[in-house]
Amino acid sequence: MARYTGPMTRKSRRLGVDLVGGDAAFEKRPYAPGQHGRGRIKESEYLLQLREKQKARFTYGVMEKQFVRYYKEASRRQGKTGDNLLQLLECRLDNVVYRAGFARTRRQARQLVVHGHFLVNGKKVNIPSFQVTDHDIIDVREKSLEMTPLIVARETHGERVTPAWMEVIPSRMRILVHQVPVRAQIDVPVQEQLIVEFYSKK
Repeated sequence: MARYTGPMTRKSRRLGVDLVGGDAAFEKRPYAPGQHGRGRIKESEYLLQLREKQKARFTYGVMEKQFVRYYKEASRRQGKTGDNLLQLLECRLDNVVYRAGFARTRRQARQLVVHGHFLVNGKKVNIPSFQVTDHDIIDVREKSLEMTPLIVARETHGERVTPAWMEVIPSRMRILVHQVPVRAQIDVPVQEQLIVEFYSKK
């Protein structure tokens, strides 16, 4: 399963947005990396569209081929393609674990899922891209409850705001998904219409 494993701060600086969340290195130097990072870049329409697509890709940790599949699925569904795309990305199991506060970053959430620490409706799921739907119940496996990252998550719960579309029960390390999120509930700094324009030209 391919994934980007390079330096995320470099990507954050290139795209002008903190992709990790609380990245001190990005806050220290929020301009593009490299010798000419502070130079002026010609902002073409294509560059703006590409940048938005890359922001979404790296925020959710998705490779290009998989991202294209998400776009095609989003365009098949009823409603706005951009909204559908962000909804599909937001409903990934690794993202739900991150949003619930059970991991500090999406990368850590992905690792926890891959190592089989979560149950969805009572069944073990170790696929980060697994699509969570309305009324799903996500639990930490009993054997995994005493792992250090999950103990820390339980003790520090409440430091991050839980999205309105889910409910977290930290004492049981349980996530209740009440509904799939609507666009207004997805707080990623991405202009999804530019992503739609980027792919519609291909």
